[in-house]
Amino acid sequence: MSVLAIIPAAGAGLRMGGETPKQFLSLEGVPIFIHTLRKFVTTDAVREIILGVRPEDMERASMEVDRERFSKPVRVVAGGTSRQETVARALAQAPAETKIVLVHDAVRPFIDLHLIQRVTEAAQKDGAAILGIPSVDTVKQVERQLILGTIPRERIVLAQTPQAFRFEIIKEAVQRAEADGFFGTDEASLVERLGHTVSVIMGSDRNIKITKPSDLPLARLYIAQEKEQGKIKSEV
Repeated sequence: MSVLAIIPAAGAGLRMGGETPKQFLSLEGVPIFIHTLRKFVTTDAVREIILGVRPEDMERASMEVDRERFSKPVRVVAGGTSRQETVARALAQAPAETKIVLVHDAVRPFIDLHLIQRVTEAAQKDGAAILGIPSVDTVKQVERQLILGTIPRERIVLAQTPQAFRFEIIKEAVQRAEADGFFGTDEASLVERLGHTVSVIMGSDRNIKITKPSDLPLARLYIAQEKEQGKIKSEV
């Protein structure tokens, strides 16, 4: 089975508060997105990876990728002005034999390899699958700072990535969204609007998305733990 992983990394990362996009911030001496790529190169489920970055970041992203000498193909392509457009551009360059597409946040470097495998298998079986974790907080629906109601927690999951899809399903969903002028907050939302069911695989609390400065100390802790456990492998 040919599995393609798409890693959108074309955002500006403004919530970090600096000029450097968060995916390029250094974590233990290398950009965060490199840690993420290492996971997907390591897993047996993935055959090829496409990294989508801003056009102005193409050169430095390519240099970082080349420095790693990855054992699997990692292509750097120019992304768009939105995540959705970046994914669309990557899909347009997918190998013809692609069967399953994984889309994963560039700044989620602590994804477990077995979760990549599980969500891939779920997509192969069901057509579409995501990782999700239960909400531990009470969830309120609000409008203009007023509570409209309380949403039962047992009906809520917090979506994570990777999100996995059969190639023809995600391709159709992205094309239809573009034609309709629809912009979703994740890839699953594009698939849902076409009437496809999306299964949920239990994710991990460690699969954090590094988006703000307060996330970095926890990320450094997780990196140290992975080194101790031997989960970080050099691809050089």
